[in-house]
Amino acid sequence: MVLKMARGQMVIVLLSLTVLAPIVLYTDKLGSYIDTSSLNTQFVDDLVSMRVNQVPQLNAISNEIIIVKEPTDELHLVDPEVEEETRVQSDNSSEHEHKTRVLSAADEVDERSLIQQVTKPDPQEVSKTEPNIDSNEHHPQEATDMGVKEPLSERSARPIPDIRVRQLRDQLIRAKVYLSLGSARSHPQFVRELRARIKDVQRSVGESTKDSELPRNVHEKLREMERILERGKQIQDGCTHAVKKLRAILHSAEEQLNVHKKQELFLTQLAAKTLPKGLHCLPLRLSTDFYSLNHSRQEFPNHEKLENPNLYHYALFSDNVLAAATVVNSTIKNALNPADHVFHVVTNRLNYAAMRMWFLVNPPGDATIQVQNLEDFTWLNASYSPVLKQLSSASMRNYYFNTTHRKSDPSSLKYRNPKYLSILNHLRFYLPEIFPKLDKVLFLDDDVVVQKDLTGLWKVDLHGKVNGAVETCGENFHRFDRYLNFSNPLISKNFDPHACGWAYGMNVFDLKEWRLQGITQIYHSWQNQNNDRLLWKLGTLPPGLITFYNRTHPLDKSWHVLGLGYNPTISRREIERAAVIHYNGNLKPWLEIGIPKFHGYWSKFLDYDQPFLRECNINP
Repeated sequence: MVLKMARGQMVIVLLSLTVLAPIVLYTDKLGSYIDTSSLNTQFVDDLVSMRVNQVPQLNAISNEIIIVKEPTDELHLVDPEVEEETRVQSDNSSEHEHKTRVLSAADEVDERSLIQQVTKPDPQEVSKTEPNIDSNEHHPQEATDMGVKEPLSERSARPIPDIRVRQLRDQLIRAKVYLSLGSARSHPQFVRELRARIKDVQRSVGESTKDSELPRNVHEKLREMERILERGKQIQDGCTHAVKKLRAILHSAEEQLNVHKKQELFLTQLAAKTLPKGLHCLPLRLSTDFYSLNHSRQEFPNHEKLENPNLYHYALFSDNVLAAATVVNSTIKNALNPADHVFHVVTNRLNYAAMRMWFLVNPPGDATIQVQNLEDFTWLNASYSPVLKQLSSASMRNYYFNTTHRKSDPSSLKYRNPKYLSILNHLRFYLPEIFPKLDKVLFLDDDVVVQKDLTGLWKVDLHGKVNGAVETCGENFHRFDRYLNFSNPLISKNFDPHACGWAYGMNVFDLKEWRLQGITQIYHSWQNQNNDRLLWKLGTLPPGLITFYNRTHPLDKSWHVLGLGYNPTISRREIERAAVIHYNGNLKPWLEIGIPKFHGYWSKFLDYDQPFLRECNINP
């Protein structure tokens, strides 16, 4: 019995151990797992450990970020998970704060273009994909968009992207250049083949911008086009002989052109110096009729006005009847009070009768006119005037008329004009002697036309100067060094080569100041020193510039416009606003070589129905 009870207790103990022991062991282990302090510590440690392991990879990525283009809205978005993870880690202790800055590395980039795209691949996966970025030869933009910059050594070793497209387009440009050259036209087979290749390449390239868009046979097309372009280069090199020949032809043509220009200049000078048939006929007819008049009818009225200093006096020295008539007529028709104007015309013995007859038949209205004969100025002789002595010398006449001289330089032909042999051209330097009782005279050339009333010129204050004239120096044109020989020390030490020249043709002369300053004596002195023509060539403007140096008062340019005898580009507005227009130059309005568009300003002051003009066939 006792034995049975002992066995029963033993069974119960064994059952208890079998059932309770597992429960106790499981409960104890579970308790160790749910301890809160160890849970928190282990979680943080595991998280930090995970982040630390990822730091090197993230640093590698963030340091290689490349920003190529302006950010878009999509690229500004940051992964929410990454943003939340960064926020949680920033709340941890300062011990791990430097580790959480990895994800905000893009803050060091330009604030305006903050772009960072962070993914969390496995480090091994990243290492596997990196080589593929560099090897993407045909899509460099995709690699840039991933935010990864390739190493410098690898970039320099890479071929230029889309190089085939660029080569093809360059070949097209070269081909079109060869096609446009004249030498290619002599090789029709080359032209046809080149055009065919151009069309073929154009079809292949189309609008392609990437090499990947080109057809597979692009290499063959490149080679074929390069081959035909090499042929084009050889063709051009073969034209060297033709180029040399053309250059020789061009040089010969230029020489012939220069010869023709010289001939043209010579013939123009000759035409300007030749008296047309009508102008030769006119003085003959007028002279014949003048000598048939009674002596009483050969005189002009109003003699009392000829020496009246209160009137407006004009000096006109000319041997051209038609030109003198135009000057007088145009002045009178534009004068406010013609009765106050007096014209003093001086001519040579050959044209004296004709000039008087013209103005007797065609009187200047209420104005007064006087016609004088140069031969009557007995005081004007070689002993008094150096220029008259020079003009009558044998050397001067040989200079003009010796036909054994070689053909002169056309540029100097104007200085060899026989008109300079006439003392009429130099009378302007003897105005006080010609008009001893006058105080002021307006000198007019016979190739001018007056378009406005000129009485205002007598009111101009010359400020103690002798000569009132319009200056003609535009930039370097018509300055003293154009007329005077500044290589001569006598000229260079007395005058400024850049001094402004002025125009003869319409000049106001103060005869009182002229006499006080001894202008005629100054003129004689310089003429004596230029006996061998080393200071200036012949003419009246060079000695005028010297004689009136620092004694000329500049007038407003609207008083006198020059150039209608050589410059066809003068504007109509400039001509019409001028008081006096001057046909200086060879293309005089009474000659057939005159500039046609300027002829009307001159011809309107002549009555072509006048009997003498009709008889001599002088027409507008």
